[in-house]
This record gives sequence, structure tokens and C-alpha cells, in this order.
Amino acid sequence: MEAVVASKPVIKVAAICGSLRKASYNRGLIRTALELTKESIAGLQMEYIDISPLPMLDTDLEVDGKFPPAVEAFRQKILEADSILIASPEYNYSLTAPLKNALDWASRPPNVWADKAAAIVSAGGGFGGARSHYHLRQVGVFLDLHFINKPEFYLNAFQPPAKFDSDGNLIDEDSKERMKQVLLSLQAFTLRLQPKN
Repeated sequence: MEAVVASKPVIKVAAICGSLRKASYNRGLIRTALELTKESIAGLQMEYIDISPLPMLDTDLEVDGKFPPAVEAFRQKILEADSILIASPEYNYSLTAPLKNALDWASRPPNVWADKAAAIVSAGGGFGGARSHYHLRQVGVFLDLHFINKPEFYLNAFQPPAKFDSDGNLIDEDSKERMKQVLLSLQAFTLRLQPKN
């Protein structure tokens, strides 16, 4: 007889970054997460979703019940995902305008964020972006996003040893391991939230 090996279902993760800069440390966190899902985390399939093509939220752009093409494409990617990874830089103790814009477009009826598991990661000075987490979690309450509680990931990018190279790529092995733990937690929480068959 052949043994049947139970395997975890593949979880689709949409990864978005609140910074538009190519060498952003937060975008570097997303690149690391993408590498980790390919190399060492079975059952997670991640796709980076670029938010830079989104126009600023203007409901006058919604015509005959349709969104602008860039918004439609973005909303479809979020809808297809099982969970969300957000790299959220901290600007003035809050999230960035491009990230808030993306959150707002995808929350237009019907809200495509609803009932998805999510995780927040950030890198920066001082508290490493931790204050943006608090604001983003509050926004997530209204959007029906369900954030993992632990582990939290906010990285002071300027404390020795060096965390990033000059292109914004994460090079610190301890931080990579912390990122892996976030992804494993997101995977487990997503599975818990999915309906049982």
C-alpha cells in the first residue's frame, strides 16, 4: 500500500510595501520574505504587489461600478491572496500615504481585505517603525484584517551590526531568522482562519 502523506495547503501571500523607493529597507524586508518562502518555507507562495501605479483615491474615478485598470488589477491580486504581508515604514508616527491609499482602494465595496490574515514588518530608525504598526492595526480593525500577534518585527536599521547593504537588502542573519518566524506564524494563523473542509 502507498502511504498517503498529508501536506499543508499552499497559502498565497500578497506582499506590499508602503515605501516606493527601490532601495528602501522595507522593500528589502519584502525581498527577504520572498527569498525565504522560496528557499525554506514549504506551503507559502508569495507575490510582491507594487502599489506605485495606484492613483490617489478619488471615487469620481469609479465609473459604471468599475475601478481604474490599475486599481482593478490590484484589488484582484488582494482578492486572490489568502493572507497579506505589509512592510510599513513609519512616517510621522504613522503609515505612509501610498500604503494608506492602497488600503483605501482595496476597501472600497466590496472590501477585498476582509477576513484575511496579515502580518506587519518594518525597518527604520528609533523604534524601527513600531509606531506605524499600532496605527496600521487600528486601520485593520475596520478593514477586517486579522493581524498575527507574535512575533512582532520592527528593526532598528541603524544599530550595529549592519542590517542592510547599500541596495537595501537585508544582510543580518538574526533578522532573517526573525522574518522567517513571522512568516511561519502568518502561515499557521492563515490556516487557523480558513474554513475546515
